Amino acid sequence: MGGYHFVAFLTVAVWGSTFVFTKILLENGLSPAQIFTLRFMIAYLLMATGTAIARRPLKLFANSWQDEVRMLLLGITGGSAYFLAENAAMLYTTATNTSLIVCTCPLFAMLLFAIIYRHTEPITRTQAAGSVIACLGMAVVVLNGHFVLHLSPLGDLLAFGACLCWAVYSLLMKAALQRYDTFFITRKVFFYGLVTIIPYYMVEPGFPSLEVILHPDVLGNLLFLGVVASLLCFLLWNWVIGKLGAVVATNWVYFNPITTILFAWWLLDERITVWFLLGSLLIIVGMVLSERTATTRHRDETIAA
Repeated sequence: MGGYHFVAFLTVAVWGSTFVFTKILLENGLSPAQIFTLRFMIAYLLMATGTAIARRPLKLFANSWQDEVRMLLLGITGGSAYFLAENAAMLYTTATNTSLIVCTCPLFAMLLFAIIYRHTEPITRTQAAGSVIACLGMAVVVLNGHFVLHLSPLGDLLAFGACLCWAVYSLLMKAALQRYDTFFITRKVFFYGLVTIIPYYMVEPGFPSLEVILHPDVLGNLLFLGVVASLLCFLLWNWVIGKLGAVVATNWVYFNPITTILFAWWLLDERITVWFLLGSLLIIVGMVLSERTATTRHRDETIAA
C-alpha cells in the first residue's frame, strides 16, 4: 500500500505547484477557461496519439448509454465545471477562502460515500474522526494563524461548487473503475471536459492567437500543465482511486495546501510557520486514523472480487 500512497502524494504535490504555472499564463493574457481548454486539448491529443502509435483498438463509447452518461458526468465534475468554478471563485473571493473551501472535498466525499454506501460500506467512527481531524489540520495550514475570513457569498458558493464537483468525481470514478480501465476513463474525462466547455465560449468568445501560444513562457507552462498536471496526474489519480478506494485517495487532497506552501518556501523563500507545522501534524494524524479502516475494507473488497 505504501507505493500507492506515495503516488497519491506525488500527484497532489504536482497539483499543489500548478498555481505558479497558471499565474504565469494569466499574466500572459490567457483566461482561466482558455488555460483549462488548452491543457485538456494537449492531454487528449497525446492520449489519442499514444493509442495510434501503440496500435491499440480505439474504444469510442462505453458499453451502455448509462455508462456513457457516467463518463459525461466525470468530464463535467472533474473537468469543465470544476475548473471553471474554482477559477471563477478567485475573481469574487480571496485565495484563502477558495483554498479552504475547495480542500474540504475529502470530507464531503466521505459524507457522500456514507450516504450512498451506508448499507454495504458504512463509514466507521474512527474513519470519520480521522477525516475531521485532517480537515481541521488543512484549515490551520491554509489560515496560517490569521483566523479572519472575508466572506463573499458568490465566490464562496463557487468554491463550494468546485469542492462538491471533485467529491462527486471521486465517487463516480469508484463505480467506473469496476467496469473500465484507467486509460479509457481518463481519455473520456478529457473528451467530455472539452465538449462541455464549449457553451462557455458561446457566452465569452475568444481564444489566444498562435503567436501567443507559441511564446516560450506560455508554451512551456502549457506543456507542463497539459502533459504532467493533466495527462500524467489524471491517469495516476484515477489509478490510485482504484487501488486505495475513493475515500482514502481523496483524503490526500488535504495535503494540497502543504505542498503549495512547501513549493513557495522552496522557490519563493516564503517562511514556514509553527501553524504550518501544527496543521501538517493534524493532517497526518487524521489521515492515519481514516486510512486504517478504509484501506482494510478496500483490501478485503479487492480480495473478494
